[in-house]
Amino acid sequence: MTIKHQDSQPDSNLSIPAENDRADRSFDAIADHFEKKVYGGLKGEIRLAVLRRDIFEYSSQMSEALGRPLRILDVGAGLAQIAIELATQGHSVVINDISANMLEKAKASAEKIDKKIDITWYVCPYQALEEKLAQTETEKFDLIMSHALLEWLAEPAAVMDFFDQQLIDGGALSVCFYNPASFDYRNLIMGNFNLLDSNDYKADNKKSLTPNHPVAKEEVESWLKAHNYQTVRSSGLRVFHDYAPLKRGGHNDPDAVIRMELRYSQLEPYKWLGRYLHILAKR
Repeated sequence: MTIKHQDSQPDSNLSIPAENDRADRSFDAIADHFEKKVYGGLKGEIRLAVLRRDIFEYSSQMSEALGRPLRILDVGAGLAQIAIELATQGHSVVINDISANMLEKAKASAEKIDKKIDITWYVCPYQALEEKLAQTETEKFDLIMSHALLEWLAEPAAVMDFFDQQLIDGGALSVCFYNPASFDYRNLIMGNFNLLDSNDYKADNKKSLTPNHPVAKEEVESWLKAHNYQTVRSSGLRVFHDYAPLKRGGHNDPDAVIRMELRYSQLEPYKWLGRYLHILAKR
């Protein structure tokens, strides 16, 4: 059985305008496309394998040190696979996303679990989440996860203040974000030089899942340093899979691909070639 606490009056799924005319991105209109494109194949399996290893190892150690289950917040959770799995491990989890359709899919997954789990759901932009948490939550969080959110925010640096307000001292922050260096590198390999020479290229964000405003590793690291976080571990997600146009040998064995992705995901220089980067930092 699943314990679910539904926010009775969810906020609108409309994006929040920014001063520079950029807006926070919601995948509400393309939730089915997102699910199929991101998690419908090996790419999604690699992504989840790396995140599971990084987060589950550290959350287990943290829970043992604290002598209790963790309080975990997943901001911009999307399908929330990792958060739901953490709930099955006995942790108390709060799951948030701006998209009602994405969270409906996540809830459907949670309802299939044949055990009692503690999940609270909030459909709203993260900017509205602080007020909602203040009304219902009495304690801060031990672990905050923010995966593939930074690159879709109009003002990504601003979310660091929210993390500071919600995380306990000594707590951990898990941020996973699109690596803009991987975009350049992949197009170099593919010979798309005209695209790289263009100063005004923009992906069609009606259905595209390639962000037009990604944040570089160095930028994220500067935010973490400014907010007094210390990196515990860093990994690359899909450090070679996406760069192999010709599938041969081990590329035809999904289990072997995941095994090698896990091996090289934490090794330099390979991890910095990942299509996404994961940084786990302690406050």
